[in-house]
Amino acid sequence: MSETFQSVAIIGLGLIGASIARAVRAHLPEVRLRGFDLDPDVRARAGELELVDDLAEGAADAVAGAELVILCVPVGAMAAAAEAIAPGLGPQALVSDVGSCKGFVASELRRVLPGARIVPAHPVAGTEKSGPDAGFAALFHGRWCILTPEEGADEADVARLCAFWTALGAKVEVMDAWHHDTVLSVTSHLPHLIAFTIVHTASDIERVTEGEVIKYSAGGFRDFTRIAASNPAMWRDIFLTNKDALLATLQRFNADLAALEQAILADDGVALFELFTRTAAIRRGIVEQGQDVGKPDFGRPSL
Repeated sequence: MSETFQSVAIIGLGLIGASIARAVRAHLPEVRLRGFDLDPDVRARAGELELVDDLAEGAADAVAGAELVILCVPVGAMAAAAEAIAPGLGPQALVSDVGSCKGFVASELRRVLPGARIVPAHPVAGTEKSGPDAGFAALFHGRWCILTPEEGADEADVARLCAFWTALGAKVEVMDAWHHDTVLSVTSHLPHLIAFTIVHTASDIERVTEGEVIKYSAGGFRDFTRIAASNPAMWRDIFLTNKDALLATLQRFNADLAALEQAILADDGVALFELFTRTAAIRRGIVEQGQDVGKPDFGRPSL
């Protein structure tokens, strides 16, 4: 694909990296794939799965000659990954990533790779699974990929990266990095924080109720456990690197939670009904935009 890239290097071959590799195989079969993962077990498994054409033993070797380099590592490891690829990075290479915190990532990449061509990105897709076996080609179909180029970034680089993600089935949006971080603190980071907290609380209650919390889990709690099963290292790094936006959103959430508590204490059924009506409308909007299905129990098969 002359308008996109002839060779792509993927650094980090977990869920997202493996899914990118499989999506490229499915949609851009003429693209040459190179890859590396710091974990030797992951590298070995990626080799068995034949995720890439050239599996390197070092990050610098993996990016040598690549036109696009995608860093698929936790945001806390982004600087180390950038340092590792620096010796092999050619002037033709465009460096991108898949991190969930764009302001931090952009500043780290620019610090470590001065003069490099950089366009950060965030495919808003994933599952609670991890590792190369978890990757699948359709992960990005119909999902948003947000590009956050710095001011003055080459428009041709942005266009090529947009074309790449579009070819993998994603819908692409371009926005400021710090705006991205505020939006994602609401739509992704706070929900994960709440899920981790609820499941942790339930684990304490479970000791008292001798397993009944788990035994009688309803759909709502099951959904929280799915989110709370996400990669611990990744989410630790997200909370720490996007803490300003997350703390601001958490402060607003705590105020709303206190208001809800007061409504319950005051037997204010009108306030509760109005709140639940507004939230139901948001759910309908998500389904109407194709970001989820409207089937009963989220389309789960009957148990």
